[in-house]
Amino acid sequence: MSRQTPSSQTPSSPTPLHFHVPEPASRPGGKPDFSNVVIPEAGSVRRPPVDVDPKEIRDLAYSIIRVLDRDGQAVGPWVPELGHDELIRGLRHMMTLRSFDARMQMAQRQGKTSFYMQHTGEEAVSCAFRIALSPGDMNFPTYRQAGLLIAHDYPLVDMMCQIYSNERDPLKGRQLPVMYSSKEHGFFSISGNLTTQFVQAVGWAMASAIKGDTRIAAAWVGDGSTAESDFHAALVFASTYKAPIVLNVVNNQWAISTFQGIARGGSGTFAARGLGFGIPALRVDGNDYLAVYAVAQWAVERARRNLGPTLVEYVTYRAGAHSTSDDPSAYRPKHESDGWPLGDPLIRLKNHLIAAGAWSEERHKQTEAEILETVIAAQKEAESFGTLHSGSKPSARDMFEDVYAELPPHLRRQRQQIGV
Repeated sequence: MSRQTPSSQTPSSPTPLHFHVPEPASRPGGKPDFSNVVIPEAGSVRRPPVDVDPKEIRDLAYSIIRVLDRDGQAVGPWVPELGHDELIRGLRHMMTLRSFDARMQMAQRQGKTSFYMQHTGEEAVSCAFRIALSPGDMNFPTYRQAGLLIAHDYPLVDMMCQIYSNERDPLKGRQLPVMYSSKEHGFFSISGNLTTQFVQAVGWAMASAIKGDTRIAAAWVGDGSTAESDFHAALVFASTYKAPIVLNVVNNQWAISTFQGIARGGSGTFAARGLGFGIPALRVDGNDYLAVYAVAQWAVERARRNLGPTLVEYVTYRAGAHSTSDDPSAYRPKHESDGWPLGDPLIRLKNHLIAAGAWSEERHKQTEAEILETVIAAQKEAESFGTLHSGSKPSARDMFEDVYAELPPHLRRQRQQIGV
């Protein structure tokens, strides 16, 4: 009797394949569900030395570093050395950004600008990170890091003039609203093409090292942008050449209309993406001002000491719409932001200062009123130079100036044709 080989056996009916599409925990009309967000106790995550071998802290890519507990107390090894005056200044920065957002959102609805993007719920990420940097360091931001400018005292009037694209627009109408730029404030020009600047930031950091400079870079992307090839190319170069850079991923749970699970894939966390490249990776509570600063300080020191890059994932939540062009009710529960377990960064820092006896509800309300008055005054001044549909605009000659060292003949002819 002949023996059949496996290949000659009659195959059984194959199991049909199924295409997998990740699903968010809840949909519009459903109940918000954040049960998948595992939150460790504040102060429970260890703080390794800055020169630690990345292999020894792989677990930190799956936890969340937290400092402020539910009673507003700062606890654990990551408590930073920030005095009450410095924390009050940080609270004011976040309050200013939120007030600025509210006025500019309203201005867009009034037709004074074409577009705006709010930061609601994410204020601690950029405001706390900025004060960990030194003069000359360069951020390569996305459109939701205006706190980097506000925490560095960039004029509100200039920010608003850029949003209005009026005659005082520092960028002369060449950029979309909210795409600021300031070399003096370490804020590289924002790119509308997502993730392109992640690899550019690594190149800038490499150049700083090649020149023997002391300045470091900070790159920024949202969770959705980690699915782009530029993100992975940046990690290759950063790890290979030990670029002096902090690689920041702001995980606010939602891209423009898809939840973070689409971009995250099967890696478990965005921080874990760094592990395969030998890059130390940390996750931090992005709504905890003290924790954000402490982690930023750790990563910045590592870069400054020629120890290479650090990948940081900020676990936060986009409370508002992606932009004024977006309707989040079409893809997530209406009151989902109310259920976010890490709370509001402004309220958490306010409660910490009150618990420490350095702040009060009365003083907070008074400060809110003072900041609103300042923001409104800046808005009136900015609007005196024009808005989208009124007042003066940048000159057409600005299309030709500051572009080439010597204007090419064909552009010179075009400029002559329009008489500018």
